[in-house]
Amino acid sequence: MYKRSQIFEKSGKESFFLWGARQTGKSTLLKTVYPESLWFDLLQTDVFERLHREPSQLREIVMASDLRKPVVIDEIQKIPALLDEIHWLIENSAAQFILSGSSPRKILFSKANLLGGRALRYELYPLVSCEIPDFDLIRALNNGLLPRHYLSDEPERLISAYIGSYLQDEIMAEARIRKVSTFSRFLETAAFSNGEMVNYSRIASECGVSAPTIKEYFQILVDTLTGSFLPSFQKRPKRRVLHAPKFYYFDVGIVNYLLKRGEIKPRSEMFGNAFEHFIYQEIRAHRHYSGIEYPIYYWRTASQIEIDFVLGDHEIAIEVKSTDNAGKRHIKGLQYFEEEYNVKHSILVSNDPFPRKIGSVSIMPWKIFLQKLWNGELIK
Repeated sequence: MYKRSQIFEKSGKESFFLWGARQTGKSTLLKTVYPESLWFDLLQTDVFERLHREPSQLREIVMASDLRKPVVIDEIQKIPALLDEIHWLIENSAAQFILSGSSPRKILFSKANLLGGRALRYELYPLVSCEIPDFDLIRALNNGLLPRHYLSDEPERLISAYIGSYLQDEIMAEARIRKVSTFSRFLETAAFSNGEMVNYSRIASECGVSAPTIKEYFQILVDTLTGSFLPSFQKRPKRRVLHAPKFYYFDVGIVNYLLKRGEIKPRSEMFGNAFEHFIYQEIRAHRHYSGIEYPIYYWRTASQIEIDFVLGDHEIAIEVKSTDNAGKRHIKGLQYFEEEYNVKHSILVSNDPFPRKIGSVSIMPWKIFLQKLWNGELIK
């Protein structure tokens, strides 16, 4: 059993949403933390049919229950109408609600009651390194970090089923996408853009649809928590910088499968791409789990000078290289960034065996970087 980051432990008696892509472990975590709560699992057909047909039954059941314990509703997006009843109960009783789901998109587009700020919002990501005893980087880069996938000795079979049943069937049904083959092709094409600046026109040409359609498809991935955009850092640049965002899938294992990468081995180009993606996953999860919610950017100039991640208001600049012997050529982007901005920490995350300093740049082995990140030593 993994010790998951209980990001909602400080919520007290406040109601909250817990969102997260399918199989990130939301239900398992909530059952562990709230084993005796009144529980409504909307994946159960009988429960779904009863509450879908008559949402007011939720109010009747809750008012007859022990309100000293939270009420958990899993897969809340399946019946957005329940949120009106939940709103009334929050206002007129002592009930605390924990509302879990794999996608807020249906609720947002149905214009359902979002509880008007009466519920906090949290998100659960795939596993992160500090949650896994004896963390194995090579396993993580090959399998991805969804709990079932990370542990599996045959992750390809599980990931194939995940992409087929969730990324394609469920998301397409929710977004009402009719062109199944086009969206499937888009998922693969988007994987080629993973960690790269998004070029809507090029992807549209490859998929045989318009650029606005591709923008909509990317937004669907963001709305369903299966992808995220990384904006460019543009504050008072001396050099001309590029503005297009980068895109990352929510898990490195999904990209591996879509790109048919095969086994990822150290010192290969595939290793470098997956390694950067993994570090991004860790930073993105830390931003939310820490409660700091600092912004994350990348930086690239028109002359192709680039660093991978800028945290906060240029407090931390990070370059990720898979090399095990970092040198001056690996830190040029960081040095250029330091010429434009005051930076508290310039860090090269690598596979080096020992931490070093090259001028103002800290060369950090990835294990040490992640320890400092999760211990709160880098950004506070």
